[in-house]
Amino acid sequence: MIIFYVLAGVLAGMMLPVQTSVNNRLKGYTGSPFIASFISFAVGSTVLLIITLITFHNYAIIPDAIATSPWWIWFGGGALGIIFLTNNILLLPRLGAALTVMVTVCGQMVMAILIDQFGWFNLPVHELNIERLLGMALMFFGVYLMQRF
Repeated sequence: MIIFYVLAGVLAGMMLPVQTSVNNRLKGYTGSPFIASFISFAVGSTVLLIITLITFHNYAIIPDAIATSPWWIWFGGGALGIIFLTNNILLLPRLGAALTVMVTVCGQMVMAILIDQFGWFNLPVHELNIERLLGMALMFFGVYLMQRF
């Protein structure tokens, strides 16, 4: 079963450079990375709304969830997504698809290791060790190689 999850992750990861390339083309037509990001989020939100409405969900829990949760969880993901998406649109024509993906994945790994190390967001702690550090170093070496050659 783990292979299914790994393949699903690889497939999802393959969508990011496609999404960035499509949104970069959209930026060319709109003249703005922010308008392109807005359209991307608006279309994505519309599709999610339709999927949410046609699938079974217990919508009654939402008011309780809003009342009992920290305010930032309702805004953080969307705001951070805007930064990620717009940054990718701006980086793609300057770095190319492969290097854009590499540098953003390195950034994701740095933050993921910090989250794991300190257990931020109530997640279990996974301490930094030499293997993780070596993996990070190899990723950054990969960025160096891609940008150099």
